[in-house]
Amino acid sequence: MRKLALHWQILIAIVLAFGAGLAIFYYRENTGIEAGLFGIDFVAMFNFVGTIFLNALRMIIVPLITSSIIIGVAGIGSGGNLGSLGGKTLLFYASTTLAAILLGLFVINAIGPGYIDGEPAKDALNLSASIEEVQARVGDKDASDVAEIFIRMVPPNIVMAAAEGQMLGLIVFAILFGYFMTKLSHDYVEPLFKFWDGVFHVMMKMTEFIMKFAPIGVFGLVGAVIAEAGLKATGPLAMFAIAVLLALTLHAFGTLLLLLRFVGRVHPLKTLVGASQAMLTAFSTASSSATLPITMESVEDNIGVSNKVSSFVLPLGATVNMNGTALYECAAALFLAQAYGLDLTFGVQFTIVAIALMTSIGVAGVPSASLVAIAIILAAIGIPLEAIGVLMVFDRILDMCRTSINVWGDCCCATIVARLEGEKTNVALDEP
Repeated sequence: MRKLALHWQILIAIVLAFGAGLAIFYYRENTGIEAGLFGIDFVAMFNFVGTIFLNALRMIIVPLITSSIIIGVAGIGSGGNLGSLGGKTLLFYASTTLAAILLGLFVINAIGPGYIDGEPAKDALNLSASIEEVQARVGDKDASDVAEIFIRMVPPNIVMAAAEGQMLGLIVFAILFGYFMTKLSHDYVEPLFKFWDGVFHVMMKMTEFIMKFAPIGVFGLVGAVIAEAGLKATGPLAMFAIAVLLALTLHAFGTLLLLLRFVGRVHPLKTLVGASQAMLTAFSTASSSATLPITMESVEDNIGVSNKVSSFVLPLGATVNMNGTALYECAAALFLAQAYGLDLTFGVQFTIVAIALMTSIGVAGVPSASLVAIAIILAAIGIPLEAIGVLMVFDRILDMCRTSINVWGDCCCATIVARLEGEKTNVALDEP
């Protein structure tokens, strides 16, 4: 018998959690009694399951992010790839990811999905920490605190930074470590690369193992929110999902299409049609890594990019180019901050942008792994990790959408870089 795909398991868990949560909510409203079993109420059970799942995600953050960034940077720097082709590719990936983050920041600030009738949606979302407690963690940051961000990039003790969850410094350390690995002789580099590559693959296996329990964890997280707040929790969450989809749409069919037209000098719609199979595969699998073979086939056969360009740009993009993921990370952190009623200053929002930009490199290829990056951002700005639970209601469908945008960004980069390298491609505009 064929096993049910994980995304269907998660969707079923969300539906069941809604049903169970509503039953518990209305039972308590009608009777005034907490529903439970053997003296333990169901909400406590849901919270227990959800907490274990979140702790498991939190457990893998340091080794997963560190190993993936080291291997990614070391791989980029090997074989002379940091020449003209590599420079153009990295510039495209960095600039489009930053553009996506800023677009997400603008849309969430403009729509304000974390508010209900002008008031923070904290109670509707059943967020337990008090506003005063969260505000104390965030502190009174302003533009002058941007300097502190750069200080945290260089921690005096990398082990202590990892233990205390200061991921910004750990990410910078991993980037430097990976870069300077490429400066050593082969005898030194080979064992180091094999070690970190082994760590990365072990962490990927652990992540896959933890994600097998995602339906149970999602059931607990969503069930607890609905059981406590009822249907009033879905209002701000639906607005948040709409805001994210709007931002993703603007980036995919605004920013990237304009770059194709005016930088790549190609037909944007023809390019979109050529990449459609890869985007649909990414939507169904929610994994840019699993979609990579389809992406390479689509870019080479449909768009006409050479294997020389696609074999470098696309595998690199599946690792470091996460436009949709970075946009979502930024939007989610800002949404939760709004729900807590925080007045986010320039310093705090700059922190969100900077960490979203860097962590988007280290979450490639794993469905729902952006939850790990969101946990890093929330820890950096002082919002409780438990707040991630409310995002799970619409996370699966948003995960599928943002992965499609990630792959579309890879296809755009390969097309533009090929044109800048002098290739004609099948979608080039007619020369004057």
